[in-house]
Amino acid sequence: MTEMEMEKAQAELDRLLNDPDVRMDPERVWMLADHLSRAAGGNTARPATR
Repeated sequence: MTEMEMEKAQAELDRLLNDPDVRMDPERVWMLADHLSRAAGGNTARPATR
């Protein structure tokens, strides 16, 4: 993931979490958080699916 892609994903995640006019999409939030974590070198466990 390039730095520009990371910035774009971070901005989208921030908007999803903090903008009251944007509908919450938990699946998208988890996906963005996962991609950002992996790009930063983090080792994350995926949330359990139903």
